[in-house]
Amino acid sequence: MTDTGPLGHDSDHRDGDWRIFRGDRRPRMVDFPETPPWRRFAPRAGEREEAGRERPYLIGRTEADVVNAAIHLRRPLLVTGHPGTGKSSLAHAVAHELSLGPVLQWPVNSRSVLKDALYEYDAVGRLRETHLRSELGGLGPDIGTYVRLGPLGTALVPDDQPRVLLVDELDKGDVDLPNDLLAVFEQGEFEIPELSRLPEEQAEVAVMTHDPGRGKVPVVRGRIRCREFPVVVITSNGERDFPPAFLRRCVRLGLPDPDEKRLREIVEAHLGTEALRSVDDLLQAFLNRRAPGELATDQLLNAVFLRQGGVDLDAEGLLDAVLHRLGGTV
Repeated sequence: MTDTGPLGHDSDHRDGDWRIFRGDRRPRMVDFPETPPWRRFAPRAGEREEAGRERPYLIGRTEADVVNAAIHLRRPLLVTGHPGTGKSSLAHAVAHELSLGPVLQWPVNSRSVLKDALYEYDAVGRLRETHLRSELGGLGPDIGTYVRLGPLGTALVPDDQPRVLLVDELDKGDVDLPNDLLAVFEQGEFEIPELSRLPEEQAEVAVMTHDPGRGKVPVVRGRIRCREFPVVVITSNGERDFPPAFLRRCVRLGLPDPDEKRLREIVEAHLGTEALRSVDDLLQAFLNRRAPGELATDQLLNAVFLRQGGVDLDAEGLLDAVLHRLGGTV
């Protein structure tokens, strides 16, 4: 190993050694490797924001037709499939291809309730500010300052173009949550009681949205009703069943596990044609491991990307670390 001194430059990495961290507790300056395209969170210098966030997305003709049916019918699209089949990415692909702006995302968990997705009202903050201004002899704050629409509430703001709303992993939510969503999806509107109770002279209030680039929108008499129903993509990992009434109002799309041909297309779309020249053994290992257990497509992309960077994936334990099962114990 080249002696770098206490803060020297790591010439070994510059000469092709892929190991940046060595565990020898010796500080060094390194040239960081290329970032995987799917792990870039901001555009590079000179790139536009849209280009920095764009991701390749491949979908079959049959699956694309189901998406189109949901758009035409103005119905939520319920997407199921194994991890890594592209359920969440589908929402971003639709928004990008149809130029519908950033996706409004609602990640569901066991504590999620419908109101959180519709709006938030900071009553404590408003009360504190009212007392402070009263002591200083000023007027009370505008209530709209303390109301912020959630992702679903923002998606229902009346516009000429719909927004794309991603309700991610709905099956992780409370058992009653799908039924709670039905009324909003069927009526395309909701009420903010804190605003509907205001006197007539305050019938119109400007509130913040979930979209930082949009700013405030007017709300009249506390009601928001969409002009164009949003493109709603709901994902589920199949952890539990949904009520029949909810399923009846959704268009259902099951994304299949990609076969070998589609996996090659995905690798080429993300990493270029060059990546296909050395993918055969990794692809076969991926397919063999996917048969008895769960593997996600991005795990294959990770392995191919590392090989492109000169990583020895045949090293003991490394391939197991990259292509590990997603289910069961760790």
